[in-house]
Amino acid sequence: MADRPSRALVVYGDGHASLVSPSHTNLHSVASRASCGFLSLRTPPPEETEDDRAVRELAQLLDAFDFYTATVFQTEQHSQANAVVGVKESSIPRISERFMGLRAAVFSSCTGVRSFAANLGFSVFKIDGLIEKSDSSEELQRTTDELQMATELLRLLGFSGGDVLENFEFDIVFLHITMEKAKSQKGTIVGRTDVDWLDKLVGGIVQVSQPELAIASRLHLSIILSYGTVSETDELFSLISNSSTETNSDLSLYRPPQSYTMKGGNPLKDVRHHHPMLFAQWQDGVTRRDMAKTFSFDEFIKHGGNLAILADRFLHEVAFKLWKAPKYGA
Repeated sequence: MADRPSRALVVYGDGHASLVSPSHTNLHSVASRASCGFLSLRTPPPEETEDDRAVRELAQLLDAFDFYTATVFQTEQHSQANAVVGVKESSIPRISERFMGLRAAVFSSCTGVRSFAANLGFSVFKIDGLIEKSDSSEELQRTTDELQMATELLRLLGFSGGDVLENFEFDIVFLHITMEKAKSQKGTIVGRTDVDWLDKLVGGIVQVSQPELAIASRLHLSIILSYGTVSETDELFSLISNSSTETNSDLSLYRPPQSYTMKGGNPLKDVRHHHPMLFAQWQDGVTRRDMAKTFSFDEFIKHGGNLAILADRFLHEVAFKLWKAPKYGA
């Protein structure tokens, strides 16, 4: 545990997990110095749209899945106008109320994600707005686009020039990255939000937060990669070894419930045991380094230190590092 509260940057590569290759050295470098594991997700409903999936999975990361399902139910049962009123009446407390004044922001190109996060009390921004803001910074004119974005993201957290500033805008920033093209203010393509681009961005973040700099011990960095839409019959990347035989065996009745299948002490029936999110967390001198060397499912399940937790618990774990929530679990 650090002697001062951390500030968190969460880089979420939505749908990028299966595309990581040995050439993505920055992602692997973070994994090699981080604490790695999995975030389990709920089973998706049938015929879910891509936008709905993006919002539903982010809702789990923000521990707002129950709020999300209530919103969907109201939208299906009532007219859109009545649904909006119903959502506001049944809103869960804002993020600042849930986590001791936490100031949080979400950057995303997905309209549904921004709308949902705004309902939770997040400040929301478009990713292209972040790029344009980086482009206009005179002190960053000679740096790469990815390094510009990394520097701007850290500035929002009160990190500048390797120093930790007392005045800052946010305690935590989520960068939700989908598989789309990002454009600058002039309309030119400045980067693709594919894994190559994501890897370069992670490299920029690491470059401006080297261990010898003051910010390294105050920045809590989380890299999350998900698989996006997966087939109902596809059970690759399973958290249960020999899942097809063990779940159908009488011996499975004697298997104690895993913590990633429970919430509030109650077992959940809709947890998906395959294709979890992969996540690596690094903070110099604070997070425990495990034996994982590459950013991959096989490496995390063999050598990761965190195993699996329910995605709903992610924000609580990070908020604890920011001194905005009590410790949860062991």
